Amino acid sequence: MTRFIDLPQLSALVRAMGAGRFMAELAAAIEADYLRWNDFDKTPRVATHSARGVIELMPVSDRTRYAFKYVNGHPYNPAAGLPTVMAFGALADVDTGYPRLLSELTLMTALRTAATSAMAARVLARPRPARMALIGNGAQSEFQAIAFHTLLGIEEVRLYDVDPAATARLRRNLARAAPALAVSCAASTAQAVRGADIVTTLTADKTRATILTPEMIEPGMHVNAVGGDCPGKTELHADILRAARVVVEYEPQSRIEGEIQQMPADFPVVELWRVLDGSAAGRESDRQVTVFDSVGFALEDYSALCYLDRLARARGIGTLVQLVPPPGDPKDLFGATLADPADPAAHPGEAPRITADA
Repeated sequence: MTRFIDLPQLSALVRAMGAGRFMAELAAAIEADYLRWNDFDKTPRVATHSARGVIELMPVSDRTRYAFKYVNGHPYNPAAGLPTVMAFGALADVDTGYPRLLSELTLMTALRTAATSAMAARVLARPRPARMALIGNGAQSEFQAIAFHTLLGIEEVRLYDVDPAATARLRRNLARAAPALAVSCAASTAQAVRGADIVTTLTADKTRATILTPEMIEPGMHVNAVGGDCPGKTELHADILRAARVVVEYEPQSRIEGEIQQMPADFPVVELWRVLDGSAAGRESDRQVTVFDSVGFALEDYSALCYLDRLARARGIGTLVQLVPPPGDPKDLFGATLADPADPAAHPGEAPRITADA
């Protein structure tokens, strides 16, 4: 049987553990997989673009597990009451192709994106950062604030969004979810980022924007650029990139979708796995500006699905569903699926039942 985890089941699990603890454990799982980078068969995601958004498939595998995610990005959806991002995914055994897990990934994408951001910032930001600016206060912003508060000890976060209602919602949610975090609202992007150790950009518009401009950047800042994640969508002025050390997840994908899509093909970047394993430097000085040009990579979804699979099996969470035909005669698909269940001649023997751990 295949384990299925829907949104209410995942929500209950994260509430029971606490979002901060969940993302801290998830960040550790993601880092462990980045540290075995060469074990994975990797490819840029496959995207179908339209005037209203994008639909993507994100596959990755190692010698044991295969994972994929289906995800969209439609910035006009909120006007119709739909999320900008929706996702689901699957985890299968490489040896047999048997699907182990089918799961919602909308909530999990927000969790893994924030966990990855904070994990990267630990090797790119200056030691002991205290203040962060959050530019763009949409659906992922709470997760980013909680992850940076939990994993890096951020004490203060300043918020700005062109939609004051989004900022008000974020502030209310953080007051309940992270009461020790000091939260303030700014009247502009420039005001929000002034004096910040870390700046996170999370805007949703599918456009070549310059949310951050060079005069806003101070020596030693770390910029966590999350919102620019598809062709034609950026958030940073190109001169910020030229003056910074830029770290990406998977260079072939980031050249297409990330902030560096606006740069020449030979613009120098460093892949995150090399910083994590020590083969390349992250921050080279306290005054250096660092940029994590994050577009989201399939390896992070692989880590999230494997982590969720382990948790679900250990805690007995999820619903077992018969997604594929049961064991028996592999050549008799008709008999296994369409034969009359009341006809004993069609079922000469009781097929062994597969266990939940198969």
